[in-house]
Amino acid sequence: MPTSRIPVFLLLVALAALASGCARVQRMSSQECLARAMYFESNRSSEEGMLAVGTVVMNRLQSGKYPESVCGVVGQKNQFAPGVLSKPMAKGRDLAMRTAGRVLKGERHPRVAKAMFFHTAGYSYPYTNMHYVTIQGGNAFYEKRRNATSTQAAVAAREAAEREGRLPYQPAARQVAVVSAPAAPATAQGVALRRAARQIAAEGPPPRATGQTLDTMSIEDLIRMNGG
Repeated sequence: MPTSRIPVFLLLVALAALASGCARVQRMSSQECLARAMYFESNRSSEEGMLAVGTVVMNRLQSGKYPESVCGVVGQKNQFAPGVLSKPMAKGRDLAMRTAGRVLKGERHPRVAKAMFFHTAGYSYPYTNMHYVTIQGGNAFYEKRRNATSTQAAVAAREAAEREGRLPYQPAARQVAVVSAPAAPATAQGVALRRAARQIAAEGPPPRATGQTLDTMSIEDLIRMNGG
């Protein structure tokens, strides 16, 4: 082969390889892209975890705030695991593919609901807008809400109670600060006044007498109604 034609030959080989690579990317189906996100982002033996990740992907797709294809959402920079669309899948691939097919047909994880975010469970962040909804497959799923109130610990406790059959689940009682009465001499009236204040803080005001409101009660009335 003449040396003058070698560069052309190498160029053709390079173009063929590039075309082959592009073809592989183009042939990757929505199901495979979704399965890859589910596989690499969750416990690979957890069907619930995979379904939860798949639900997040579909929530993003349908939100109008992310790319307009499943592969576009999964491949978005710095959003999912590095190499999510290129690394080989091993054990658990079949489960991921089957679960992805169900998600594409409309199945969603009910606990994830409309959440579009998750991170490894147990990690904590100094933000106040992370409203947690469930923990699945080693991930904590959350919505972004102003002044969020649901924590990872609260979600974990609720779901543990449900798994153990402790239903209906009752969250731990929120501690109520005791309202201290003003300093008073150690007299019967002072003791009764402090006892009445503690009872109101714990249980709410006592039953009101007919025609009488708490605002119009005297200290003596309040003490007498609380056994003083």
